[in-house]
This record gives sequence, C-alpha cells and structure tokens, in this order.
Amino acid sequence: MAKVGLQLYTVREELEQDFEGTLRKVAELGYKGVEFHTFFGRNAKDVRALLDELNLEVVGTHVQYTRLLDHLDEEIAYHKELGNKYLIVPYLTEEQRQWDELFANLNRIGEKVKEQGLILAYHNHDFELTEKIGDRPVFDALYDAVSADLLQVEMDTCWVYYGGYDPVEYIGRYRGRLPIIHLKDMARDEQQKAVTVELGKGEVQLLQAITDAAIEAGVDWVVVEQDFSSNPPIESIETSFKWLQQYAAQGGNIHV
Repeated sequence: MAKVGLQLYTVREELEQDFEGTLRKVAELGYKGVEFHTFFGRNAKDVRALLDELNLEVVGTHVQYTRLLDHLDEEIAYHKELGNKYLIVPYLTEEQRQWDELFANLNRIGEKVKEQGLILAYHNHDFELTEKIGDRPVFDALYDAVSADLLQVEMDTCWVYYGGYDPVEYIGRYRGRLPIIHLKDMARDEQQKAVTVELGKGEVQLLQAITDAAIEAGVDWVVVEQDFSSNPPIESIETSFKWLQQYAAQGGNIHV
C-alpha cells in the first residue's frame, strides 16, 4: 500500500523559522513521511531522533547536482546516518543540461551510491519532456542512458502533464522503476505558465487516475508538493491531504 509523504520545500519558510514545530505539524496532519531539500545545518543524528519521535519516515532527499558531483562521500555518509536511502537529483540549471556529460556523471554517481547501499533517483520538471535528443524527450533518453539499477524515477506527474504528455501513460511506462511520484495540481497564469495549487483545486482532471496508476505500478510513496502557494503553506498541505483522505475513503489503496 502506498504511503503519503510531503516534499518539505512546500513549507520551506516555516521549516527555516521553526524546524521542529513544522515537522510536528506535518506529522499531526497525517503525513507518514517527509522528503527533504535541506536540513538547515542540522546534523543527521538529531534529525533522525526527531523523525523517530514523530513516527515520520524519510522518503528521500533532494540533493543538488553539484553536491553529488563534488561532495558525494559527505552526502552518502550523512544520509546513511539519517536512515535515508534515496538521493534525488532535483533540478538542472540550463548550464548543467549537457546531456552526454550528465548521463556519464549519473552513471558514475549511481555506481558509487549503489556500492554504499543507497539509491540514486531523478526528479523531472517540464523541460525533460519539451527538450529532445533526436526525436525523443530527454526524459526517456535519460533513463535509457542510465540503467535502472543505477537510477530510479521520481516522476513529477504535474510537470509531465504541463510538458504535454499523459502522466498515466508515463507511469505505466516506468512501472517497476518508479518508487516515488510527486502528485500536484496546477492552474495557469495570464502567460499560461503553470501555477501550483492544492490538490483538486486546479485543472489536472487526472489526479485520481494518476494516483490509481501509481498505486497499480507499485509506488511506495505518493508525495505532495506545491512549489508556491497563494495560501498559507500549512493550510495548503492540509487541503491536499484532505483530498487524499477522500480518495482513500472512495476506495483508493493508500495509507492515510
């Protein structure tokens, strides 16, 4: 049964101001796990003790590509102590999108991460779908260039949708290589750019089908993320969690 996690980037300002209190609130709302993007200078032992107290699991950590390139041993040691197995590439700047070089580096990083008993994954945005290598989206070329035993998929389903593809179809395509999805909804601004909103409050009519497909594909975690919020972020994550509770009440096989 899939579990529900939160990407803590959603509550980054609250977390910076009150790290412990924010994690307590996330746990109180019912989230079973958290995905980090920074630890605000805290050591792994203390963070792990707090998570154990709150019965929160570590879903994974978004680790900047440059950190994986230049400080991989340090990152591996920290996350082994934390009890986190997923090191996830969160984003690439335009300068970092040198695809042949990236694929070679991810193979090398993935080998070392695997040797240490951890797992490397990659989180997409829309550019991996809109940019192509030959006639194929970078998204697919990436996962062909790096084998499944070295690189797993963390699919951001909203960015797949915004990139012009069917997230349900893409989930099926990566079945067995997809331990985590990001589930989010979106609206559009006056320039037709994506604006993330609470689950059920936007234009993504496929949310239930996406969640069904992810569970059918055997994902471990359905992770809520809202990049920016027009409402107080704690309120937003509560609204999104209520959507997932309603999904579960209607028969969805998810642990809430």
